[in-house]
Formats: sequence, structure tokens, C-alpha cells
Amino acid sequence: MKENAPLRLYEDRVKDHWIDEFGHMNMSRYLEACDFATYAFWERMNAPKDLSARDGAEYAVVEAHINYQSELRGGDPIAVTTQLLAADEKRFQLFHCLYNRETDELVATNEIMALGFNLKTRGLMAFHPEVFARIKEVLTEHATLPQPKNAGRAIGLRAKS
Repeated sequence: MKENAPLRLYEDRVKDHWIDEFGHMNMSRYLEACDFATYAFWERMNAPKDLSARDGAEYAVVEAHINYQSELRGGDPIAVTTQLLAADEKRFQLFHCLYNRETDELVATNEIMALGFNLKTRGLMAFHPEVFARIKEVLTEHATLPQPKNAGRAIGLRAKS
């Protein structure tokens, strides 16, 4: 697996029910589109095992930060790229970029932290060794990529000088 570019695992169009009363995609739907990319990343790390073959070994997103750059409207074609920023035996940190595929405009970024989670015990767990090996492989390839501009960004008001 050679992943020396951000992964492109999710593409779609802005659905009509994602549009709010202001005529653009509701802010929660930007996060939803990025969440589909997180799920696609996880499925790729587990391949060929599907959900029923993983004995409860999954992930849980415990933190998410989104930055809105521009708006999307109904029917706009979208794509999400995913860069693995960091990982260890129990955690991974992803950075998603949501684009308008028609204009190539970056419309939002989303950074998440996820933990290994067992659906059967409802508790934290380490990733299965074969899954962690795939994660480390992608991490090694993505380590050569530039750090995304908004990675690690925090919310806060700056004091006026």
C-alpha cells in the first residue's frame, strides 16, 4: 500500500436534505461528510474484514474540530481527502479536507482523534496487530506530507493589543 498523498476515500454530492433554511449546506453536514471519510479510512485499515468479522473491534471518535472555509449548495459535487497525522496502538489522528469537486475549492477541514473501542465490552482497546500494522504503514507514508495549515488549531479569542 503506497499512500504518499492524502487518501481520497469519500466522494458524493450535497444532498437536498443537507440544505438548511439559508440555502446552503448545514454546518453539521460538513462534519457528517468528513465522518463518512473517517469510516472509509477505518474500513480500509480493516480490509478484508467487514464489521461482522471484527469481533467488536472498532473505533470511537472522541474529539473533532472543524473549520469552515466556504459554503456548499444542493447538488454540489464533493470529495474528502484524509491524512493520517499521528497514531499509536490505541489512537489515531486524522485530518480531512472537504472540497467542492467542481471548483477544487477547499470548503472545510476537520481534524479528529479516535480511540480503539470494543463494541462488545463498550470499552477502550488496542487495535488488532494487523490493523495497527496497516495504520503504521500509512503513517510512515503520510509523514512525508506537509503538515496541514489548520492541524492542531484551537478555538479562542485573542486579546487585543
